[in-house]
Amino acid sequence: MPAQAPTATLDKKKSIILGIIGLAFIVLIFWKVIPQIGSYSDAASALRGMSTVSILLIAASVVLYLLAYGLPFMAAAPGLKFWRSEQTNQAAFAISNGIPGGGAVGLAVQFGMLTSFRITPTAATAAITAVGLWSTFVTLGLPILGVVALAASGQGSQAHTGVAVLGLGILVAAVTMFVLVMRSERLATAVGRFGNALIKPVRGRIKALAHVDLVGPITKFRGDMYGLLKSRWAWITGAQLAVSLTQFLILYVALRGVEAQDGKHTSVLVVFAAFAISQLGLMVPITPGGLGTVDAAMIALMVSFGVSNGDATAADLVWRATSYIPQIIIGIIAIALWYRKAGQVLASVSGRVGGDGTPASH
Repeated sequence: MPAQAPTATLDKKKSIILGIIGLAFIVLIFWKVIPQIGSYSDAASALRGMSTVSILLIAASVVLYLLAYGLPFMAAAPGLKFWRSEQTNQAAFAISNGIPGGGAVGLAVQFGMLTSFRITPTAATAAITAVGLWSTFVTLGLPILGVVALAASGQGSQAHTGVAVLGLGILVAAVTMFVLVMRSERLATAVGRFGNALIKPVRGRIKALAHVDLVGPITKFRGDMYGLLKSRWAWITGAQLAVSLTQFLILYVALRGVEAQDGKHTSVLVVFAAFAISQLGLMVPITPGGLGTVDAAMIALMVSFGVSNGDATAADLVWRATSYIPQIIIGIIAIALWYRKAGQVLASVSGRVGGDGTPASH
């Protein structure tokens, strides 16, 4: 049975409400929260004094990050060319981060793009699912690596250890459940039955769960994903790590650029710890892409690790602007080019086939 295309409609009322809430949080964070932990005036001074070499290094880091963003779908959809993979990922980023509640629409666009690139519906669904899952796994795993880096730098604390233990517990539980599902159909069925047992007490209270049976969806999920993950899990992992590490590189180079003016040099381990632990903000879906929430956490962490207010704020603002704005622009271009190409293909097909399905005469 062919996989069904992910469908999504944008609820205008819900989107407006989510947009207002998200915008309010972003304004609150950048207007009230960040000035309490950072300094915009000091950040502006630091940015004005940044050397040409530092600016060029930041630009090079951004290019590496944008290139890395094209790797996940190449890894998850064998045979997909780099630009098409880049197009798919950047388009989804632009929609998910540019439209309130646009995550579901982004998934549908990804499916439409992949199938138009001659990826089968089943393979497209598997690729989208794998990229999404691995992104979540990396997001959960980064704080653990961050605390390890912090301990290696000699600045670890019990609070940071607590974050690592919590993150490790969630990650281990998620990966364990995932491995059980993937290991065999029998175990996948057992996991589905276990899920049914968990939701049984609330079936009568939540109407949407009244007739839910998790066994079928979970076993189907295993059937769709098993072949891909068995052969490509290492490539998908490497691709997702490349995205995160090149994004961190932007932050590190930006901080080196602003600190160089005063002869400072914060350890790479400390900067990585601040970056990695702050990624937990992505798990709080209040603002798109963790805009504001991740920034506040990152600045606060860097300041707590000894970075000056101005330098931490400047580095974060450079990181946010250069890792966010170019992707929105590229994503819009990617959608426009794909839409135009898809229109040309449809027009070509319509020209060759008559309205009744018979070949058009020439």
